[in-house]
Amino acid sequence: MTPHSDTAAAAVTKPRRSSSVSRTPLHEQVADLLRSQIVTGRLAPGEKLQITLLARQLDVSLTPMREALKILAEEQLIELTPNRPTRVAPVTVADTRALFEVMAGIESQAAELAAQRMAPADLARLEALHAEMLQCFRQRDNEAYFALNSQLHDLIADSAGNPILSHVRAKLSLLARRVRFVAVNDGSRREAALQEHELVMAAFRAGDPDAARRAWRIHLLNSGDEVCRILAAADQSPPDQKDRIRHA
Repeated sequence: MTPHSDTAAAAVTKPRRSSSVSRTPLHEQVADLLRSQIVTGRLAPGEKLQITLLARQLDVSLTPMREALKILAEEQLIELTPNRPTRVAPVTVADTRALFEVMAGIESQAAELAAQRMAPADLARLEALHAEMLQCFRQRDNEAYFALNSQLHDLIADSAGNPILSHVRAKLSLLARRVRFVAVNDGSRREAALQEHELVMAAFRAGDPDAARRAWRIHLLNSGDEVCRILAAADQSPPDQKDRIRHA
């Protein structure tokens, strides 16, 4: 690992052992912790993972660590190849563009269905999340903004009332969340993104499925374009600047 990743891994809260308080299997707790590190860039794209060191820092044996890595490999967050170092999956412009093309289709469909099926309580929750995001934007609280943005996207998908859509989206949302974090830290499109959020909120208030679908599709495609721009710029940056972008 790089010195940065040693610090990041050491800072990860150790997983709780299964007990009456937490019944989550230990390997799933480990996967949750490492997933968070990858999504937020503390474990950087392409970074090699020293499995024994990680297990020692998290105070777990190699068995739950290996099981956790299998989960993350299935989610395409790490590359787990026999006879090769385990590493965090790279993030490329081509893969990101393809990902957001698919996510735009899925999430715009979710918005259309949500506009038809959303319960008043869900709309009220969306309004509250949207308002909190505006406050975080004004306070320049990137971490809270990112968390609220993820919750808002999740709630719209859940409000569609389609379990198959939710299942497919959940598989891809981790990858999208990972690259979205880059754009959130860059911050150059945040005001435009909030305006796009307002458009979809207006569609939900009006109960207009077509407007909700169009607004959310445009938002996802614009977000994808911005992330691709940032990634492309990072690829052409000097090594020291590229490292700052990767670990933002």
